[in-house]
Amino acid sequence: MSERVLITGGAGFIGRRLTQNLLNRGYRVRILDSLVEQVHGARRRPADLPVEAELIAGDVRDAEALRKALAGVDSVVHLAAEVGVGQSMYAIERYVSANDLGAAALLEKLAQKPVRRIVVASSMSVYGEGLYVDGDGNPVEDAERKNAVSLSWNPVDASGAPLTAVATPEWKRPSLASVYALTKFVQEQMTLTVAAAYGMEGVALRLFNVYGPGQALSNPYTGVLAIFASRLANDKPPLVFEDGRQRRDFVHVDDVAEAFAVALEHPKAPGEIYNIGSGQDRSILQIAEMLAAAMNKADIAPEVSGQAREGDIRHCFADTGKAAKELGFVARQDFSQGLTALAEWVASQHAHDRLAEARSELERRGLVA
Repeated sequence: MSERVLITGGAGFIGRRLTQNLLNRGYRVRILDSLVEQVHGARRRPADLPVEAELIAGDVRDAEALRKALAGVDSVVHLAAEVGVGQSMYAIERYVSANDLGAAALLEKLAQKPVRRIVVASSMSVYGEGLYVDGDGNPVEDAERKNAVSLSWNPVDASGAPLTAVATPEWKRPSLASVYALTKFVQEQMTLTVAAAYGMEGVALRLFNVYGPGQALSNPYTGVLAIFASRLANDKPPLVFEDGRQRRDFVHVDDVAEAFAVALEHPKAPGEIYNIGSGQDRSILQIAEMLAAAMNKADIAPEVSGQAREGDIRHCFADTGKAAKELGFVARQDFSQGLTALAEWVASQHAHDRLAEARSELERRGLVA
């Protein structure tokens, strides 16, 4: 009989794609998802969630829902989490409870009845600033922006000389710059620690900026491409913080789903942490302009705010060498084609633009400067 996998948060953006991927591989899939309104709107089964998947509507912190979800399960993918750097800086109890107490509740139950493997979704946010090198080529793991509102916006060394951003590998020490980053680091470390103690195989995937059709367009704290798409769909300019030249790594949701499937199966994965990104970096301003062109709205120029948000970092993009070498995983989706598919999907959706209220909330709390 095929293995049964529980995906917590499996009705979400990544979870739905992973569900289909695992079903295609012959797994039986059960989902535990609280169907939060900020992500899902109406609390109902998403239309694109495969019908073959069993859905339990419930919170991972609910003991009875968790008991039902774990019954007869062989492996777990833990995706359930509140997501959003900005919102985490004021909805602190909500984020810590959902992310860290949620992971703790799951792991406590698994300690009583271990499974073969648990793969947890971590985040590139745990790095804070990515890896830099100084003028002599020496790595700088603890780059900071003492005053983000500056002429360059970029971190400098102790003497004020500029640093150069390079791809960030897994060995770069964490620098936890937001409550969200703190919670994701706790999730990954708790998972690896408890799994090892109880004879389970634990794996953590640090996801970079995931995009693609199916994102929550009406959630103003979701991925930046979804936020930009929602603005453009309502004929409003994408809002770009700082000067727009901050660089990120955008990875397609289908590649991310494949990464989780590989992490669930590969014999070298247990006990390890892997970056999951495309290995390519682009500026936020560049992707705003590319998305506008893909949506046939190139005449809507991005609004560059010149403001910085508390918890934001300047540059972070993935060194994907470890996943390629150890797991054979390489992201394969072409970014331009992915943007085209995203634009086509957005055209069929109704997106509520809630960015203004989110921005106002951050400004009211002094989290934008």
